[in-house]
Amino acid sequence: MEDMFDGRELHEECGVFGVYGVPDAASLTYYGLHSLQHRGQEGCGIVAVSQDGTFRRVKGEGLVTEVFNEGKISGLQGSMAIGHVRYSTTGGGGIENVQPFLFRHNTGDFALAHNGNIVNSSELRRYLENHGSLFQSSSDSEILAHLIKKQSYDRNAPRILAIEEALNMLEGAFAFLVLTANRLYVCRDKYGLRPLSLGRLGNGYVVSSETCAFDVTGAEFIRDIEPGEVVTIDHHGIRSRKYSEFRRNGMCAMEYIYFSRPDSDIEGRNVHSFRKESGRLLFEEAPADADIVVGVPDSSLSAAMGYSEASGIPYEMGLIKNKYIGRTFIQPSQSMREKGVRMKLSAVKTIVKGKRVVLIDDSIVRGTTSRRIVGMLKESGASEVHLRIASPPIKTPCFYGVDISTYDELICARKTVEEVRESLGADSLSFLSEAALFKAARRSELCLACFNGHYPTALYRSIEEANKDGKF
Repeated sequence: MEDMFDGRELHEECGVFGVYGVPDAASLTYYGLHSLQHRGQEGCGIVAVSQDGTFRRVKGEGLVTEVFNEGKISGLQGSMAIGHVRYSTTGGGGIENVQPFLFRHNTGDFALAHNGNIVNSSELRRYLENHGSLFQSSSDSEILAHLIKKQSYDRNAPRILAIEEALNMLEGAFAFLVLTANRLYVCRDKYGLRPLSLGRLGNGYVVSSETCAFDVTGAEFIRDIEPGEVVTIDHHGIRSRKYSEFRRNGMCAMEYIYFSRPDSDIEGRNVHSFRKESGRLLFEEAPADADIVVGVPDSSLSAAMGYSEASGIPYEMGLIKNKYIGRTFIQPSQSMREKGVRMKLSAVKTIVKGKRVVLIDDSIVRGTTSRRIVGMLKESGASEVHLRIASPPIKTPCFYGVDISTYDELICARKTVEEVRESLGADSLSFLSEAALFKAARRSELCLACFNGHYPTALYRSIEEANKDGKF
């Protein structure tokens, strides 16, 4: 992914993981969150409910292995838990925005974890504050909890009705987990923008943003949570309700292209298989006369394999990523920043020297890192660098939990392909077509808003405003 080495890697908001009816649920959640670490590295947390209905929480800023240790996990008793890994978009960072959120209420305590972005959060927050709500955080995720409490006017009514009513007030992308003293509610947005899957483990159940977390925990995949669905998991087993009549299967294309781990399956399609197929289609659409194919580690390696197979051009490890660079590498000067790039990624001179290279990357955001990688390959002796991108040009902001919210961040928004090529210093540049994404995903619906500006939801604020003040 472009911009990985400039502190501006494209980020998805977060990942959620939940357990019902499995002993030591918090330990299981720890391993689940570890598998979802790629979805958020700024903070994480776990809330568990003990047999007597007591809620306990551990959360902190940093990686899963930094926040949790054996002592902290052992204090989270019970067979029910939810967990969260966070990358901040709406609301920004800070410990108060690290989830899961825990709410004490006279109708019963509950915890909440969310992946995605609520596009009408400003309007809902204003409505709730005008009706007496006090927010603990600046995160849009907290809004659902206040809506649920607001709708609990009949304390004898089932909580599912309050949850359904609250979900119908939200507009945007979300996968929500709501944990009460004896139930786990699993909710997905009606557009199907964010992934969410259900698995079975022993006599209990596991839910996760991605199926890769099922493998490490030993859970067996049952099915994907459907768009506009609320699944209730309790001692009765699994019950399902549709909270909205309007439902689409508009999965975010970037989940396939970049965000998800290659060993995850999204709605029946393996991510690695998708990326490899997109590489094959990229060669069909944009062949290059070259000696070797090189992928940008790690998310572009599958597409590079596909391009190599389709073209017959040998696949080589021309770029090596150092996996041991800290997240908080301090770069006080420009020369240090340049060294930081080389510490994270280096070209293998003996492999690329004198070669015509096809460089495969999954996407371009600002262009900063693509420019540096092209330069690095040429400095290492590559005679030509032909850049091939396994997605269309990102031209418009995303408002659904991906941190590209202004035109200024997007090199392809105001430049032609030829102008972008010239800016990056590549000998040629081509992008994958939108049609190829549908073909590779083997589906007829995807959210391509960041490529073509066709937003699946109402936006509540104009894109012009978003561009003017620098954020949505």
